[in-house]
Amino acid sequence: MNGHLITFEGPEGSGKSTQISSLVHRLREEKEPVISLREPGGTELGESIRDILQSVDKGPSSMESELLLFLSSRAQLVAEIISPALNDGMWVICDRFIDSSLAYQGYGRGMDLNWVRKLNAFATMGIVPCLTIMLQLNVDECFQRMKKRYETINGVHDRIEREPRSFHERVINGYKELSNEEARFEVFDATESRDVLADAIYKRVMQLK
Repeated sequence: MNGHLITFEGPEGSGKSTQISSLVHRLREEKEPVISLREPGGTELGESIRDILQSVDKGPSSMESELLLFLSSRAQLVAEIISPALNDGMWVICDRFIDSSLAYQGYGRGMDLNWVRKLNAFATMGIVPCLTIMLQLNVDECFQRMKKRYETINGVHDRIEREPRSFHERVINGYKELSNEEARFEVFDATESRDVLADAIYKRVMQLK
């Protein structure tokens, strides 16, 4: 595969969407072939699964069914879009990927990490990001940002966002452990100003060329 798969990870409110938008814009300005994706979602099947997973009323009632739904969305995204795009030499920028399952279902829900890793490998056909941008945020800032975001848009928290503080603390600690284990992680302070952070991320991504 000639392309580059770059994933963005982080807890709720870490600013992934904003930074992905900035990076994709810069790559397009440089005439680089790039596609922006999100998990769960990115395909017709994936978006349907996303609606189920985020639903407070219709979402999965067990952690096993939750994990398998995420994996189903991921498997479809890899087969339908990510793998072909990488073969075409594109930059593939994805909002969440395999590490979200490890952080949320593994550390957050307490599922066996080795089992989650095996299922991840099955769903992705062994595809691993060449770079994972980790946006680090503590649990206090995470909750403040979620509160501010939903007050601004007069929205409601989805099923995952409604989890207790202890769950989000486990997720954040899980991300820290994951980022210490694998060299593909590049950790950034999500409390940095938007432009400073965007410049730093772009500089790191350009090192892959």
